[in-house]
Amino acid sequence: MGLVEIRADLHIHTSLSPCSDTWRMTPRAIVERARGLELRMIAVCDHNSMRNVEAVQRAAKGSGVVVLPGMEITSWEEVHILGIFQALEGAWAMQAFVDENLPGENIPEVFGYQVLMDENDEIVGSEDRLLAGATTLKVEEVVEAIHRFGGLAIASHVDREGFGIIGQLGWIPETLSLDALEVSWAMTRPEARQRFPEISKWPLLRSSDAHSPEEIGRAWTRLLVSQGTWAELKMALKGEDGRRVLGGS
Repeated sequence: MGLVEIRADLHIHTSLSPCSDTWRMTPRAIVERARGLELRMIAVCDHNSMRNVEAVQRAAKGSGVVVLPGMEITSWEEVHILGIFQALEGAWAMQAFVDENLPGENIPEVFGYQVLMDENDEIVGSEDRLLAGATTLKVEEVVEAIHRFGGLAIASHVDREGFGIIGQLGWIPETLSLDALEVSWAMTRPEARQRFPEISKWPLLRSSDAHSPEEIGRAWTRLLVSQGTWAELKMALKGEDGRRVLGGS
């Protein structure tokens, strides 16, 4: 099988994230927007939860858009780490681990609504845990757990002061086995490498961190892979068998 270039946006929130556009960031709206932008691969990464992932996956059937299961986990130090999983089983195992270590109860009027939807954009429930809060897990524990449950660990928006690993810790620990770093839509990859020389040893992705439909695809990454799968993404991050990260928007 030959290699092809695909566009991937690996950091998209849904109505479940309290800071998202609750009533418009629905499964079908996400898929439709991704398809219109010719994004072949996306990852649903709500704050501390993957409970809307399956609805987006079902909404994407037949669309040509591959939806990877993920979540954006907040460590005890308030560092955001993306966990992108090979299989739903691993994502659910990570969810159980996060649930055990996520204190607090959501107050929708204060922190925002956390809405669960099905593939037809129908509301099927809400999440009572405080998804906007931090877990009690240190960043090393988060990364270790992501790997234990079959996921890729990617430090979110490292160029941002708030919730970025460099902004929160002041550095990236040498012993932290991250698979990649992510740059936000607000900075290009060359700009990030110039501003933060220490990030040069990691593969660098660029994602939208979308919280509304219009934000999907405001940044994306080009990958050279044989097809849009988690396994091919992992190979691209490692630079194996010709797969690689090419750049982005």
